[in-house]
Amino acid sequence: MRCDQTTAWKNLQHHAQAFQGFDLRTAFAADAGRAESLSQSAPYVFADLSKNHVDAATEALLLQLAQQTGLEAHRDAMFCGEHINVSEDRAVMHWLLRHPAGSLNGPLAAPLAQVHDTLNAMLAYAEQVRADAQITDVVNIGIGGSDLGPQMAVLALQDFALPGKRFHFISNVDGHELAGVLRGLKAESTLFLIASKTFTTVETMTNAHSALQWFKAQGGHDQARHFAALTTNVAAAAEFGIGTTFGFWDWVGGRYSLWSAIGLPLAIAIGAAGFKDLLAGAHTMDQHFQTAQLAQNLPVRLGLLDVWYRNFLHFTSRSIAPYHSALRRLPAYLQQLEMESNGKRVDSHGQALTYGTSPVLWGEPGTNGQHAYFQMLHQGSDIVPMEFIAVKTPTHKLKDHHELLLANVIAQAQALMMGKDDAGGHRHFTGNRPSTFLLLDELTPASLGALIALQEHRVFVSGSVWGINSFDQWGVELGKVLAKDIHARIVSGVVAGLDSSTAALLQRVCRV
Repeated sequence: MRCDQTTAWKNLQHHAQAFQGFDLRTAFAADAGRAESLSQSAPYVFADLSKNHVDAATEALLLQLAQQTGLEAHRDAMFCGEHINVSEDRAVMHWLLRHPAGSLNGPLAAPLAQVHDTLNAMLAYAEQVRADAQITDVVNIGIGGSDLGPQMAVLALQDFALPGKRFHFISNVDGHELAGVLRGLKAESTLFLIASKTFTTVETMTNAHSALQWFKAQGGHDQARHFAALTTNVAAAAEFGIGTTFGFWDWVGGRYSLWSAIGLPLAIAIGAAGFKDLLAGAHTMDQHFQTAQLAQNLPVRLGLLDVWYRNFLHFTSRSIAPYHSALRRLPAYLQQLEMESNGKRVDSHGQALTYGTSPVLWGEPGTNGQHAYFQMLHQGSDIVPMEFIAVKTPTHKLKDHHELLLANVIAQAQALMMGKDDAGGHRHFTGNRPSTFLLLDELTPASLGALIALQEHRVFVSGSVWGINSFDQWGVELGKVLAKDIHARIVSGVVAGLDSSTAALLQRVCRV
């Protein structure tokens, strides 16, 4: 049943009306056990949800909504390999990429065996590159999920990376990005990884051809040794001159592909053992999502909280603040994960929705964000739920730094909730601003894997409740199609048939 047709949806609407006067400070004063009852541990992640605009009645109604919309059946269908990506008639099995070898029977046994055959080959190649002292620079050329995932993870796990190798990520078709990276490289010491499932993505292949031209112009030879492809189009890669390829499957969406061959840059950085730890950490979160009761299922609680905020309290965005510099690309990664998955205006049957779906995600790492946009969070006219992500134990030994960092993140959550009275107005903080606090004991391959899987499943939950297909991305295509026509017109200077605004812009930039 679609969510807006359930009795739970109607009850939540009434509950939200009565909730308008909710105040976090009053809620804590009235309930000494609030922090404990609205906190929980999941694999590698502790979550404090107590500073959110929810109470026990809210969570109970949200759980009813999950049950009435068939969340559990939808989740189980995904883990059984059913084709829940209905618009493309595909299974959704990124979770299979981190499943232990030989642990499934039935129709999923063969796909799992293929996953581990590819994984073992990829990890063997990664170890080969790690042992090659001549290769000092690894350049990953991709875009979207073929860039954001591995880039985020390589940065996040830099303390586990092999010394002596530098990692670069090229995604933008803007030649300034590629040219800037190439200026600091030497052909004989560079490995290029071309990441494109189809080997036809315009931005990726434009950059790949330019990289190959640079390689040859710099006197590079043995192209087969210096180029590898992460693709299913082996023939196109061979035509490009690449013999080493690692593929993946159509049931792996780009934004879920870090666990596949797309993760090769990370495997080179942290090694086969580290990459397996990443997969194992994610698998433990998969098991939690698959087996925990809904009331104590962290992805479910977070996903339902997102629905509550978006549809009933009408908060339209969420800010992500990781208080760990190594997680600085996590907000961008989560933007794609959630907004590409759930930024839909029709349900899975193609019918228009009467309610909002994905919020806008944005953010920067702390403490930088405190000196940039936190002013608006504390005193702005809009309420923006915050999501703080912190790590208990650092890997560095610099005195006082981490204690100060942790003091800041805890204080920001406290300040958003408590506020401050000021009769003059300018220094008045209303407080009662919601936040979620996610805490890792350490930032390791396993804990990062669990954190990412948590976010994947959370997006699944909200998308499932909304009744949308979270696994297609047709909205990515239109601008790319139109760009082909505009590109030809920029070369020719022909503007006939265009709207007046587009024609005027084209004539202004045209160099013909």
